[in-house]
Amino acid sequence: MAINPVSTDNDNAMLNFAPAVSRRDADTISEFSRALQTSLSSGRADLDAIFDEASLRYGISANLLKAVAKAESDFRPDATSRCGAMGIMQLMPGTARALGVSDAYDPEQNIMGGARYLKDMLDRFNGDVSLALAAYNAGANNVEKYNGIPPFNETQNYVRTVLGYLGGGDIVAGTVSYGSFGRDIVVRTPEKSGLAALNDALSQMIMMKILEMQMNSSDDDKDRIIF
Repeated sequence: MAINPVSTDNDNAMLNFAPAVSRRDADTISEFSRALQTSLSSGRADLDAIFDEASLRYGISANLLKAVAKAESDFRPDATSRCGAMGIMQLMPGTARALGVSDAYDPEQNIMGGARYLKDMLDRFNGDVSLALAAYNAGANNVEKYNGIPPFNETQNYVRTVLGYLGGGDIVAGTVSYGSFGRDIVVRTPEKSGLAALNDALSQMIMMKILEMQMNSSDDDKDRIIF
């Protein structure tokens, strides 16, 4: 890329070296980088198809899985609770790891993991849906400790909510976009030396500055910028 001197209206500025970058410019570059990462890493998911697949794999009603997901996150792949539960089925980090879920914000991994966990709870409590739901919310040990749905307002309301959704007919989850939700997308590149990384950063800054000057310059000035 060749960069020729760029005239301004005052003919007193030249772009012949990496310009000093203001905080505003740095923030702009950062926003551009995040937007690029999201566009590279995002996708769309047909949740109903995933729930149907999970239903077949684990032998659980797709509508029950959807009722749990609706109560947990309202089908939001980006949902993160105050205690760290993640994604559509609100998997805790330790639970996700135990289930082999490497990315809890990926809808398919999350739903499959949640379905497997719910299946484990149903098996543990002999197919009792209410107890399985209570265990999903409060933990199996609490259900066993209290020999039934624990006397926690949150858990009791949770069970009623899920059963209410379940009794309301077919639930449609729809299609969602997902990507940089609830966590930072990491675009992995080969490691570079400090100087190489600095050169990359300077090159990006220069490109952003050129684009800004192109947008703000007259047509004559734009012709002076050569790529």
